[in-house]
Amino acid sequence: MRNAFAKYLEFFTKKNRNIFLLSGDIGNKLFDNYKKKFKKNFLNCGVAEANMTGVASGLAIMGFKPITYTITPFNTIRCFEQIKIDICYPRLPVVIVGTGSGLSYSSLGATHHSMDDIAILRTLPNINILCPADSYEVHESLKIALRSKNPTYIRLGKKGEPIIHKKIPNLSLGKSIIVKKGKDLTLLSIGNMLSTSLDCAYILEKNGVSAEVVNIFSLKPIDEKLLRKILNKKKNIVTIEEHGLVGGLSSTVSEFIVKNNYKENKIISFGSPNKFLSAYGNQQEARELIGLTSKKIAKQILLKIKK
Repeated sequence: MRNAFAKYLEFFTKKNRNIFLLSGDIGNKLFDNYKKKFKKNFLNCGVAEANMTGVASGLAIMGFKPITYTITPFNTIRCFEQIKIDICYPRLPVVIVGTGSGLSYSSLGATHHSMDDIAILRTLPNINILCPADSYEVHESLKIALRSKNPTYIRLGKKGEPIIHKKIPNLSLGKSIIVKKGKDLTLLSIGNMLSTSLDCAYILEKNGVSAEVVNIFSLKPIDEKLLRKILNKKKNIVTIEEHGLVGGLSSTVSEFIVKNNYKENKIISFGSPNKFLSAYGNQQEARELIGLTSKKIAKQILLKIKK
């Protein structure tokens, strides 16, 4: 995803020279071409993310379209107060890009895990939250964010994520897309869990369960119209996210169910438990540890819907 981000950033900056990239001491090679082409549109702010956020605020006030970019926990939690006061409170169109979200940097330990970024940022007024599932959706995320008058958080993976779409899909803020149809239950997937969710749906089909798969590309605002349609038709709703179960997709959908008085629907949630991961390994090993694989998810769904 990060390579796609660099590629599409060049594409959009050619059209709009007010775009200004701020890097938090990361992506030096990744943005080599960008720096050569747009030398005046780039600044490495170093390991000073709070300051970088403040600089982005000032650039936005001056009419630029600033983008802050670094590893997710450092571009969200570390500078949360600056995002809140400098960007969201005055409602400035700053784009915050977190790379290596979820467990992408699992081998580097808890300091680099971002299983709470959505939970924290969605508490803030005025901010959009977009979670692309593959590199094509990164294009749409940037396009939407650069057009928005609100602050926008784009949650990227790292690299090597499976390509889901055959071409760039037409995505919109506040809208989700049905990737696979199914009649028995709905899998709500967010971000880089879409490939896993599709694999899970195929396993369920082999076991006689027809599963619809919906890509929650835009979490805030979420597609309320589609959620109502799903909840009115299906009793079993499954949320799948590489994020903590507290405050993420599961919480968002649960809040919607309670708020709109859907009493008959059952929600089954898959994500990270509310605890630190002390074991070390790659992303797939970390997912295995917390049960975020297609086989483990499908097994748990089959056990729960048969009760």
